[in-house]
Amino acid sequence: MLYRFLFNHVISRLDPEKCHNATMKALYLISKIPGLTALIRIFFSGSVGTLKGGWVGNQQGLKSLARPVPGYLGLAAGMDKDALAPLQFGAFGFAFVEVGTVTPRPQPGNDKPRLWRILPLRAVRNRMGFNNQGAKQMVRRLQKLRSTPAGRSLILGVNLGKNKTTELAQAADDYRASALLLAKYADYLVINVSSPNTPGLRSLQATTQLREIAEAVKTAAQQSAGRAVPVLVKLAPDLEDTQIVELAQMVKEVGLAGVIATNTTINHDFGEGGVSGPPLKERALQVVRLLRSRLNEDYLIIGCGGIEDAATARQFLDAGADLLEALTAVIYQGPAFAGKINKQLSADLPALPLRNNHKN
Repeated sequence: MLYRFLFNHVISRLDPEKCHNATMKALYLISKIPGLTALIRIFFSGSVGTLKGGWVGNQQGLKSLARPVPGYLGLAAGMDKDALAPLQFGAFGFAFVEVGTVTPRPQPGNDKPRLWRILPLRAVRNRMGFNNQGAKQMVRRLQKLRSTPAGRSLILGVNLGKNKTTELAQAADDYRASALLLAKYADYLVINVSSPNTPGLRSLQATTQLREIAEAVKTAAQQSAGRAVPVLVKLAPDLEDTQIVELAQMVKEVGLAGVIATNTTINHDFGEGGVSGPPLKERALQVVRLLRSRLNEDYLIIGCGGIEDAATARQFLDAGADLLEALTAVIYQGPAFAGKINKQLSADLPALPLRNNHKN
């Protein structure tokens, strides 16, 4: 209630990108204060986000993931672009954290303004353009993260993109370069070819081009980590159903671990960029259902788009998602959002699919 009051009367009147940057700086500072992250976990999430709270999957892990996941809901890429505070997001109740999108070389992203709230719809529009500090900078942070027991326990995904200046014909080289650097620190990698904010990027969802990228990332990840790192592809909601079916077949043929459904939508009248949040939910659910009809239970599907509460989370699970991601709802509901959802889903274990609850 305090956050809602602050959001309605203060935060909603401030520049969205400045608020985001301030949040990330605050979390980064929290990471530097001994004991504070553990205190946040106690206050906001308790056992959520730890194996003491039970997990999705079984003792051998969830499908292609080598480790069990301590809850259904994770943080979508786009919030922590540079891996500044993944452990802190875990402390706030996210069961796993996906950092990025990261590109091989640093880039500033698109011109400002490039981030807007759509308050009546509890949605966000962005045209950020993969602003990030580059893969080498992320490597340094993930090395430090994985050097501690708490950091090693975090389920971490890394979302990969291409630099704006890289020609589309050479896109696979960018994804390969980042995978070589980062795969060893990741529980899974994500090929992002669905952001609407890098010119031409969505054209890489064409089956032939995506196949080349996927094979490059798989090979590079194996070389980097010395193990088979699960690789997923994140798809746009604006694809035709026939395209989604073709891409599902490509996922099987190449041997990808699964799909994240979905990225932001350009099917709106608010201006340039992609919209996330509730306006995306129905189409995202349709895509999840379609993918599950084409991908058997060996493939991982992460549902993303308009998840605001336990009820919408259950809709995605019922549609065939194994795991869930959210971002926009955090902006509108505040730091207690993830822990609350994961606790509610954990309490409803008997009614939920694909969950084996083991206690330590």
